[in-house]
Amino acid sequence: MIVKTLKWVGGVDGYLEIIDQRRLPGEFKTIRCVNVRQLYEAIKTLAVRGAPAIGVAGAYGAVLALKDSHRRWSRRPRGERREKNKINAALKLLKRDCEYLASSRPTAVNLRWAVERVLKHVGNSSTGTLKELRRIVLEEANDICREDVEMCKAIGRNGARFVKNDYVILTHCNAGALATAGQGTALSVLYEAKKQGKRFKVYADESRPLLQGARLTAWELKQAGIDVTVICDDMAGALMQAGKIDMVIVGADRIAANGDTANKIGTYSLSVLAKVHRVPFYIAAPSSTFDLKTKSGDRIPIEQRPAGEVQFIGGFDKLTTSGKQITPKGVKIYNPAFDVTPAKNITVIITERGVIERPTACKIVQHFAKKKGPDFVLT
Repeated sequence: MIVKTLKWVGGVDGYLEIIDQRRLPGEFKTIRCVNVRQLYEAIKTLAVRGAPAIGVAGAYGAVLALKDSHRRWSRRPRGERREKNKINAALKLLKRDCEYLASSRPTAVNLRWAVERVLKHVGNSSTGTLKELRRIVLEEANDICREDVEMCKAIGRNGARFVKNDYVILTHCNAGALATAGQGTALSVLYEAKKQGKRFKVYADESRPLLQGARLTAWELKQAGIDVTVICDDMAGALMQAGKIDMVIVGADRIAANGDTANKIGTYSLSVLAKVHRVPFYIAAPSSTFDLKTKSGDRIPIEQRPAGEVQFIGGFDKLTTSGKQITPKGVKIYNPAFDVTPAKNITVIITERGVIERPTACKIVQHFAKKKGPDFVLT
């Protein structure tokens, strides 16, 4: 079973339903986001997470923004309902709320990409009424969602070739269906390999401090019938040293123009270990995760998360003040959500357009210049 982490319910007056990932695996619960503020909080507190998933969520957030605008105008006397004023007010609100949503997670580029795509689409559309504007924005959000589903499948198909029978695979954090609108990025590769009848085992890093690997990846792979074992983050090196890991595959939150990749904290350490032990290191991500305006990884903004995520454990519903405290009171906490893996440590980047072996700035430019297709490889 591959879960669906988010879906839009209803028309322009509908809502976004998401799986509350803070409660997994102990409790399966969904949340209804009916306005922009609710969605912002859901993204900020990781109820919905994963770069592609929050990108799709952000696109639907634009629909929620216009829903708020419609409600404001519907309360005014009929004589004041001039469509030009409605449209101007709605566009102003839309831009403000899209920027607000984009600020919730600064590292993952998909979120800003999605809301900017919606705004650009609106700017290129000729609409005379607020009703038409709301319909156009919902259609664009639906398109972004559908494209993400198809991109996930294509990433899986393009990457499955790297999974061989009897491989033991290490992954970090969660880059599966819970992180996308489809079947995932890194885990999509595993799902497609399983469809092809390949036999393999997976080690999932626990991914401290919020345990996305232990709570989410392990849960998701178990649901899909894939052999998975959870390990502590600091056990990966010993497994590689013992020759028990054949490949490492992870997702990405932003890929710079030169191939440097930001992903969940701890990914860089894995890439170093993999390089020392000559274990292939794969990144799986859609084209929307590439930020070609950012030249290198040292220019990627790294989100700093609340200290409570480190101070407490087990309180994923609030993240900051619940759970059991595991650090002494008054001790300083450093809690970056991401780190950057240099391109030189990456064996292959897998996208829906194909794969890039030993990524460089030149190869990435060629990758986006070539005709889309599942079989081309840049070496």
